[in-house]
Amino acid sequence: MSSRTEVDKPHVLCIPCPAQSHIKAMLKLAKLLHSRGFHITFVNTEYNHQRFLKSLGPDCLNGLPDFRFETIPDGLPPSDADATQDVVAICKALKENMLAPFHDLLKRLNDKETSNNPPVTNIVADGIALFAITAGKELGIPVVLLFPISACSFMGLNQYPIVVEKLGHPPKKGDENFLYNVCLESTIRAHEATAVIFHTFYALEKDVLDALSTMLPRVQAEEANASNGSSSKDFDSLVRHLLS
Repeated sequence: MSSRTEVDKPHVLCIPCPAQSHIKAMLKLAKLLHSRGFHITFVNTEYNHQRFLKSLGPDCLNGLPDFRFETIPDGLPPSDADATQDVVAICKALKENMLAPFHDLLKRLNDKETSNNPPVTNIVADGIALFAITAGKELGIPVVLLFPISACSFMGLNQYPIVVEKLGHPPKKGDENFLYNVCLESTIRAHEATAVIFHTFYALEKDVLDALSTMLPRVQAEEANASNGSSSKDFDSLVRHLLS
């Protein structure tokens, strides 16, 4: 893929949940895809973008011609720039505030008259950034979901409705109910993605990944090594899927 011209490169837009561990996992995946010749647009919220600039310097996110950073607003009121945002507030923003600006960003990046980028060919979104699925469907762009958790954790969430059906709901307060519903919706809508990536190794969770492969469209283990560029057959399969 190194022989591709810039305009011909497949273009993957990566959007993590705006939380530190989620951003880190998505950034590692983005770097791996970039090393395989993909043009990358990495999307942060304006809040996290400013935190990066404050921590690492004003030029830290200048990127490369084929690895660019963009921002969208999260719609939340101003908060302490040196503190992690409230988890419930972030989840509500993902659900209520971010579809419209994300949709506008995709249209701008794919505007042939004004954009200098190749058109976005795939979206890789965090498993709880479900607005990306909605936007992808509206604009005809395939969406792959990255869950920065183990396959076993996802399987537990996926089985929770069966537990509730048999034993009933455990007592929960308001915010706990909301977070539970966010997690539940993410497992349900995972079926709408063209592929689902888990932050794990196939050798470590073979049985669970094989079981999930019967439930989801395509299951991948994100087990490539960002430090030396090596990759597994599973990651190679993901690359082929994004090129198809």
